[in-house]
Amino acid sequence: MMKHSWNRAVTTGIVIWLVASGLLTLPAITWASSIDENLAAIRAVGAEGQGHLSAVVAVKELSKRNSESLIPILKAFDHANPLSTNWLRGAFDAIAERTRNQDQKLPVLELEEFIGESGHSPEARRLAYDWLVKVDRSSSDRLIPGMLKDSSPEFRRDAVQRLIDLAEKSHSEKPSAEAIVLYREALSGAIDDDQVKTIAKALRELGEFVDLQKHFGFLVDWQLIGPFDNSEKKGFDVAYAPELRIDLTAKYPGKLSEVAWERHTTTDEYGILNIAKQTAPHKGSVIYGFSTFELTKPQDVEIRLGTPNAWKLWINGDLLFGRDEYHRGTQLDQYRVKTTLKGGTNSILIKICQNEQTEEWAQDWKFQLRVCDSAGGAILPNPSSITAP
Repeated sequence: MMKHSWNRAVTTGIVIWLVASGLLTLPAITWASSIDENLAAIRAVGAEGQGHLSAVVAVKELSKRNSESLIPILKAFDHANPLSTNWLRGAFDAIAERTRNQDQKLPVLELEEFIGESGHSPEARRLAYDWLVKVDRSSSDRLIPGMLKDSSPEFRRDAVQRLIDLAEKSHSEKPSAEAIVLYREALSGAIDDDQVKTIAKALRELGEFVDLQKHFGFLVDWQLIGPFDNSEKKGFDVAYAPELRIDLTAKYPGKLSEVAWERHTTTDEYGILNIAKQTAPHKGSVIYGFSTFELTKPQDVEIRLGTPNAWKLWINGDLLFGRDEYHRGTQLDQYRVKTTLKGGTNSILIKICQNEQTEEWAQDWKFQLRVCDSAGGAILPNPSSITAP
């Protein structure tokens, strides 16, 4: 299935390029020529081929238009599916390239204004930026410094790297105080782990304290209960008592004996809670972790989880997602689940399952969890609520 999807994506990309370049001639089809109808046809294309022919015709018609169509095309990226985005990109590139080749001007002011509107699609904003820089190199120096907290991870990365470069230059030429200020500013917008590590290393060498737990927004205080039985991996589908009701004073029959909730706090700077080191037995077992997260008002968030184990996640009693897979490795932000947290106290329940494999590489039983925005910036709970439940 994955191979077929990849082949379809490659084929679509080739068709887009051929149509946009005028190298592919299509059969005559009656088609309304309004830009809105062209864009609607492209946005309607489906992953299984729905609307494919109409989209091919639409992108051909759209690619014939002048530069006044560039901004409407960019706006059409908003909420478009990935396949539609490829078609739109092809039409935009064709118009922009033809405009340049004919020594005509791109609408630089409109492009810059569009880039500055963070509510638009990150892909569209980046496409506009890449073309703007081609015709106005100074635009990078105007735009990137203001994107340290941008909703686009790509723009944020550029803004952070700019400050890292300035800090490194400052540290080599001037007293370290200015470099510290620049590194701190860079860290405030950094969301990519490689950049965070670079900044943290530099600040620590300058004698500064860096709290990566807080920077990434990891939840480090948990109540754990277990182990419950996961022999033959049956526990993933069994609703043990914590799934039915949270009572931190309760005790339940466990895998081998009675179990109760116990508080655990991780000191790992990446928020990793190593269950295997704190709870036994850990083969063929289920552990539940419970924590709370308090906000002053409702907020759209992403719950980002890393674990090599099977898992399920509940927010305020509602099951959000789960994966019944084991030993796929683990990494920062391995899983991302979108949800809305309410104003007040939110409950977070996670179920982590370990199977019975005995190989050394199969012994990890751990997780890390954080709350962040869509770009990956940490969302922190109310300061007064940062205690274990």
